[in-house]
This record gives sequence, C-alpha cells and structure tokens, in this order.
Amino acid sequence: MFISIDSLEGDRLEDYTHLTDVALRRKLETERGLYMAESSKVIMRAIEAGHVPRSFLTAPKWLDQLTPWIEQACGSPDGGDVPVFVADEPTLEQITGFHLHRGALAAMNRPRLAEPVSLLRGARAGHGARRVVILEGLVDHTNVGAIFRSAAALGIDAVLVTEDCADPLYRRSVRVSMGTVFQVPWTRIGKLSDSIPRLREAGFTTAALALKDDSLSLDAFSQLPVCNGRDSRVALIMGTEGDGLTDHTIAAADYSVVIPMGGNVDSLNVAAASAVVCWELRVRD
Repeated sequence: MFISIDSLEGDRLEDYTHLTDVALRRKLETERGLYMAESSKVIMRAIEAGHVPRSFLTAPKWLDQLTPWIEQACGSPDGGDVPVFVADEPTLEQITGFHLHRGALAAMNRPRLAEPVSLLRGARAGHGARRVVILEGLVDHTNVGAIFRSAAALGIDAVLVTEDCADPLYRRSVRVSMGTVFQVPWTRIGKLSDSIPRLREAGFTTAALALKDDSLSLDAFSQLPVCNGRDSRVALIMGTEGDGLTDHTIAAADYSVVIPMGGNVDSLNVAAASAVVCWELRVRD
C-alpha cells in the first residue's frame, strides 16, 4: 500500500513525528507499543529477527533496496495492508526533524520481553547462556547501542538491563548498535538486589566492573576457574556513565573487577570498557 506524502497534515504520520524529543518519544513509543528502525540495514535485521512492522517511511530512491524486506515482512512488495509512506527528502526532514542519511524508517511493533530466567535458559539455541552483560542505570542511548554491538561481536549470549536503563530499542540505540539489539537476546530486570541471588541460583558468577581498592584486575579474574572452567557462567555488571555501579550492587556481586590502566587514565568510557571485558572473558572452547 504505497502512499505518496506531500503534506504533513493529518495524523497518519504521528508515529514518525517528534523523533528528536527523547523524553516525549519514550512516552509515546511505550504507550503505542512501538519502536523506530532507522536505515535499510537496521530494518532488515529487525525483520530477520521476526519483528512486525506497523508502517514504513522512505524516499523514492531507497524504495528498491527496501522492497525485499517489505515483501518478506508483509507478504507483498507494496506492503499489502501495511502502509509504505513515500516522500521526497525535504518532506522526510520536515516529518522527522532531521536528515535521513539512509533514507528509510519503519515503525515496528515492540515485541514482548521475556522473563529473565527463561531468556537465559533459552539462549544459545536452548543450551543456556554462558556470558551475560548486565547494565545498571545507563542513561545514554549511544553507550547502550555500542555495548550491544560489542556484545554481539564478542560472544555475549544475553543482555539484562535494569528498569532505569535507557531503552535498547530507542532509535539512537538501535542505530548505533547497527541492529544488533535484535541479534542479542535481552530483557529488563528489577532491582539487582533481587536479581543477583537468582543469577547465583542459576549457576552464574557475578562480577561488578568497579574502581575499588580491593578489585581484582581483569586479567587475574579471567584466570580463575569460575571464568575458564568447562561450564563457567559469568554475568558482567556495568554501571552508569558517571557514578558507576551502586555500592549495594558492588557489595552483592561475587567479585569486583577493574581493568588495569596506564597513562594516568583511571577509567574508560563504559562502552569501551564493555568491549575490553567481553573480549577478555569470552568463552574459548
């Protein structure tokens, strides 16, 4: 159902308006049960993951590239009953409030989040997760997206995010992750004070990434049997960009771990730190 757009009148494009207002979009997307996929590549990954589109918005020159994914998701190259809005690039910029470098957006139905223990048990095609990243209170969508990209590249089986963490399905998180938020299983968890004991019961060793005097260096931690044993299961806990993890979370974790630093630098950005830790603690067998 191709629909040419040359006017901003009416409410048919309301899913695509106010995209630059983070607070408003967080509220609207939650209320409407949707998220935004930006660029043909991200839309492709969302559809490959089985997510269902509400509509598409694109410029004419990107339509041919998008058509195979429209057909795969909707059963018809024109979207069938799913609207495919087509507009020139100046009109797209008026609608969205920014220039679409990749010329395509899709409003996607937000999937139901899994129960955390079930998610971990079902990871790795039902064999269960061995490496998990937990994000506590991260508020920067760019960092969340970058961590998902590292997680996908470096063998992380699942990501758990606390309720006060930025939305992994927010447009910027999805775009920075290059769509890997659809690749790595994830869900939200409640307070870590409740979640850490459940992880321990499920056989996970929890490690808080924290700058503490008694923290183990990452290389020393990675040599422990809990990390390199045949059936080792490790959950890496990372905190908010400024203050890091809460004292309560650090105290509740089995280990406190730090990345050794040089050059008078005391810490890395949380996204960079996640890549270092995920690489060092990857499963090697």
